[in-house]
Amino acid sequence: MRWEELDQQPCSVARALSVVGDRWTLLVLRDCFLGVRRFDAFEKRLGITRHVLTDRLKKLVHEGVLYKAPYQDKPRREEYRLTDKGLDLHPVLMALVSWGDHHMADDRGAPIVRIHKGCGEVMRPVMVCSECGEPVSAREVKVEPGTGWAAQATDVMPIEIG
Repeated sequence: MRWEELDQQPCSVARALSVVGDRWTLLVLRDCFLGVRRFDAFEKRLGITRHVLTDRLKKLVHEGVLYKAPYQDKPRREEYRLTDKGLDLHPVLMALVSWGDHHMADDRGAPIVRIHKGCGEVMRPVMVCSECGEPVSAREVKVEPGTGWAAQATDVMPIEIG
């Protein structure tokens, strides 16, 4: 499997990685969810070269994850905002945050807490079944080929986590 062909794979993880699968892209998205919108602010916060940042932002715009919105006319200046497709990445980032808080935090604890606006409490993301609302862990999921898999000419089948 070649990196530049990930978007053609019969695998949703591979296809998603073709868009958000490098460290800088994930950090750009993290900052988007923290309210960063302007190129200079991304550059300053991330310590990333202009070339790499330009490349990542162009790709996210091209893929429909971000869009550019003008905030000044003369000279024309634009900021980057999350689209609905981009906002749908929130659970992905929250899962990474949760994993990092649990497995990578030091004695000081989580560097940022998230407050649920609805109840005012510190929250952590929880994976639940879309049908019954029960919490779900990896061992409670059965994997079967879907319609997108059946169309592929391959004999590699998904496996069940046991």
